[in-house]
Amino acid sequence: MSARCKFKLPGLVILLSFLCGWLPVHANDLNASESKVSDTSNVTTQHSLAPSKVAKFVPDLLLLKEYVAGQNVDGWLMSEKLDGVRAYWNGKQLMSRNGNPFAVPDWFTENFPPFELDGELWLGRHQFEQTMSIVNTQTAHKGWRNLTFQIFELPNQSGGLLARLNILNLYLKQFPAPYLRIIEQVKVSDDSQLQAELQRVLALNGEGLVVRNPQSLYQTGRSNESLKVKLKQDAECQVKGYTAGKGKYLGKVGALKCEVMDGQFTDLTEPKDRLLKIGSGLSDFQRAHPPKVGEMITFQYIGLTQKGLPRFAVFLRVRDAL
Repeated sequence: MSARCKFKLPGLVILLSFLCGWLPVHANDLNASESKVSDTSNVTTQHSLAPSKVAKFVPDLLLLKEYVAGQNVDGWLMSEKLDGVRAYWNGKQLMSRNGNPFAVPDWFTENFPPFELDGELWLGRHQFEQTMSIVNTQTAHKGWRNLTFQIFELPNQSGGLLARLNILNLYLKQFPAPYLRIIEQVKVSDDSQLQAELQRVLALNGEGLVVRNPQSLYQTGRSNESLKVKLKQDAECQVKGYTAGKGKYLGKVGALKCEVMDGQFTDLTEPKDRLLKIGSGLSDFQRAHPPKVGEMITFQYIGLTQKGLPRFAVFLRVRDAL
């Protein structure tokens, strides 16, 4: 090999495997604690499977369930739950969780890998609306320089969580991508450590934590192996209508009539049982210009009623419709 070659042998092998798609790698062949490639003969990529043209489809991704206070998660991995915009990289294209391509600058996705990534487009804590204003445009712009793509999962790779994330870690050692980050995972020793970390994140205006079973294989949908930890719980519902405002809200919306999305609360099996009204949390502007009928919103609540409905529901935000 020429002395002028840019890559060392492991890097060159990885490059060839990613670009040619003939050298598959599986996550369980990589030791999550190693800092270098020990066996590059087994790396899986989605490069050859990614569509050459824009194809509208909704990716089937991981969803979180609620953590129950006192639940034993010792030995699990915890990370901060970022309040960004969910994004999915299919190996060639960055899109929303609803399958809509982002108008992202080429320089933002420079050196992104030819395999799938799942994470959050993130500006900073308590800046969800500002993040939405950056990504919800029809043309690419320089505002993306303020964002990073924070990765918490590699869809369809094998092995435990750390092994899956290590595939990206090894790739980035050879091919740095300035706007890609891997969200730090910390082992939970006991409940006191978990609660202390939750309080630390909340003090920084963070949203909460995510705890995950490190041994769990990759799966989509809601799972008992992946939980969100918050002081206030949250859920999603669809706006079905409005109630009229009274007093100072005369002529405006008093509350949103919503249907809680199926599958979030096990006791609410019928649509008629999932109806609730949400007025708290709406600003004066939102009461004059409320979320549209059919839009999805996120709300916070504390506990459940005897019928299983969320108690003390408070409007949080319109869910990103991207």
